[in-house]
Amino acid sequence: MARKKADWYPDGILLALCGALLLSGILILASVSASFSLQKTGTTFYYLSHQLFYGLLPGLIFAVAAFVIPLEKMRTWSVYLLLGSLLLMSLVFIPGIGTSSGGASRWISIGPITSFQPSEILKLACILYVASWLSSKGKYPSKQKAVASRNARRGEKKFTKIFSQLQHTFLPFIAIMSVIALFLLMQKNLSTLGVIVVVGLSMYFLSGAPFWHSLAMLFPGMILAGLAVLLTPFRMQRLAAFLNSSFDPLGQGYQAKQAIIGIGSGGLTGIGLGLSYQKFGLLPEPISDSIFAIFAEETGLIGALLLIGLYLAFSWRTFVIARRAPDQFSQLVAMGIGIWISFQAFVNMGSMAGVVPLTGIPLPFISYGGSSLALSIAALGVLLNISRTRKV
Repeated sequence: MARKKADWYPDGILLALCGALLLSGILILASVSASFSLQKTGTTFYYLSHQLFYGLLPGLIFAVAAFVIPLEKMRTWSVYLLLGSLLLMSLVFIPGIGTSSGGASRWISIGPITSFQPSEILKLACILYVASWLSSKGKYPSKQKAVASRNARRGEKKFTKIFSQLQHTFLPFIAIMSVIALFLLMQKNLSTLGVIVVVGLSMYFLSGAPFWHSLAMLFPGMILAGLAVLLTPFRMQRLAAFLNSSFDPLGQGYQAKQAIIGIGSGGLTGIGLGLSYQKFGLLPEPISDSIFAIFAEETGLIGALLLIGLYLAFSWRTFVIARRAPDQFSQLVAMGIGIWISFQAFVNMGSMAGVVPLTGIPLPFISYGGSSLALSIAALGVLLNISRTRKV
């Protein structure tokens, strides 16, 4: 199909939304982290400056690179990016290189100053590779349906056609996701695994695969997720606290309870930027996992709805970009990134509002964390690159 390409003119609406998300992240973190930073480090802007230098700056560099690199090269390099990210995932277990926190090994130290989380790289690498693989070997809408049609005309039995589908796409996809899952399970990183599984299954279904394939993977996945919760006491306690708000109010239920108190305290217009009470030792993780609750306390329902609206607008625009993309690879990448950012955002905000259990998933572009911010911005660069080309 012919394509029209504007080399240096990405989608204006998407660019504006990206800028709004980044600016919101800086302003929200500046407001939320100032007093917390002073209390923890003795300086007002430690966390903000760390986020700017180790998150925003490298993220912008990655985004520029992702914007100018041809999409076809990304498609070719995706397998190497995935293998490289898996290699980095394995380095976290090497003493002197990897660092641990809370019993989980998820970070690679970079000198005495900072560290990064390779699982954030894995998210983007997985999207690029799965999109590349599905758009070539797993392309249901054209190649495989045509083959199935010819086989039907020859009188081939139905179970033989199903076996062919399983052999060429279903089972290889499960193998790919299983390898990725193994690395994340070794790091005890179920939250990232959940994000990747949701994104991967969504891309698989949107590629044109039969719906029963997704169901066949979803049900065993839910069973395994349930076992993972049952076999880890703290996750079981966290689920119990979600189902019963009075369960362990000073333990596993404490963060969720304080988050709801913070959101409710904000009222309609909030108590004022920088004036949150919850961030002064009452609400755990005030600048990372719980930052939405602090923001809602300071800006009220109006501020919270504006932020939610910004994420909704971003989600809508990514799917517009995907629909206009000239090939299946670009479409799947755009949809994968949109689902990734949107899923994380609404799970994080939902957990603070008590709609879903606490997961430890950061709020994209807002939560403190250099690795998450840098790779989220890099993903924006890929989206802006895709937005320059469209079907004509």
